[in-house]
Amino acid sequence: MRKKIILSVLSFLIVLSAASHAVAQDFNFNSKAQLLMDTSSGKILYEQNIHEKLYPASVTKVMTMLLAMEALTEGKVKLDDLIPVSEKAAGLGGSQLFLAPGDRVSFEEMMIGIGAGSANDASLAMAEFLAGSAEVFVAQMNEKARELGMANTNFANPHGLHDENHYTTAFDIALMSLELLRYPKIHEWISIWYDEQFLQGKIKKSEGVYLSNSNQIIRFYEGGDGLKTGFTREAGNCVSATATREGTRFLAVILGAPGRPALFSEARTLLDYGFANWRSLPVAEKGQVLGRVKVDKGSVEEVEFVAKGNFSLLVRKGMKDKVIHEIIIPERLTAPLETTTQIGTLLVKSADGEELGRVALVPVADVQRANIVTFLRRFVGHWLRFGR
Repeated sequence: MRKKIILSVLSFLIVLSAASHAVAQDFNFNSKAQLLMDTSSGKILYEQNIHEKLYPASVTKVMTMLLAMEALTEGKVKLDDLIPVSEKAAGLGGSQLFLAPGDRVSFEEMMIGIGAGSANDASLAMAEFLAGSAEVFVAQMNEKARELGMANTNFANPHGLHDENHYTTAFDIALMSLELLRYPKIHEWISIWYDEQFLQGKIKKSEGVYLSNSNQIIRFYEGGDGLKTGFTREAGNCVSATATREGTRFLAVILGAPGRPALFSEARTLLDYGFANWRSLPVAEKGQVLGRVKVDKGSVEEVEFVAKGNFSLLVRKGMKDKVIHEIIIPERLTAPLETTTQIGTLLVKSADGEELGRVALVPVADVQRANIVTFLRRFVGHWLRFGR
């Protein structure tokens, strides 16, 4: 038998018309592709040509930074690890830190160079350090792209310098940008506006380099905190731009803008459109304890259950109604249990019963099957309590 527990009816009024489709809105943009997404729900609020294969230029470095952050999180590299610079990396053109062969730069400073300075030499040095070669790293980039569902993407290098076989889409850029946003540390690095003496005394160019961030969103847009710009003659001007206000974050992707003024004007227009019309309502956070459930034949007699992932509703401003949370879970579970196993569902509905979303519930910890000693102790304990 299964039971339903109505957790609560929210006492405040919210918008229920969560947008599931991009809104028909004509901004008369001049870029080749545009996308606006709510990062909490993943809902697309505006789109045009978002699946068209285009050149991403240095927006490519979102994937380079993503793989680097995964390596850092997994303990494969540390912030103070020194990354050597090869002749090949030092010889790259375009945006660079003017690194010389034999220079050794910390992982953290390389990430600042890649994110804030859009440095091609730092990107290639990072790729060679993490994977042993650029070719292996590029293969990992494409493997990660497939894992994320980036169906119209092919990477040929870790920096974004032009290659006919190096392409992606606005939608695919949004997917990898969302994944990078899982690492809050990244904002600390990519929000650096400039550093006149970056790496001073640490590389052969002893006076250091002038680090300058080309992303005007982080400097001149309220709440702007990311993410990456790009430009080549073939790609035009590109950006994956993020901004957050009062707990709501939007992501705007612009590809192929004819100039930097148009690029940032279009990004601001999309972000303004998002903040003017929607807000994000958190429903559950990953790991949030939502209750307890009894366990038969387990090493413990009950276990807490938690939300498997984050869940938010995108709600329109101005329309009002109430939201109901329900937990659907068996009255009892049987061991063994694993934290990866779904044991229930948190269901979110409107007051009239319309389903608005759901999130899986999982045990907060693994529960092993009880051994004979545990069974005997438990039996004796229950018998003694019953005798009282």
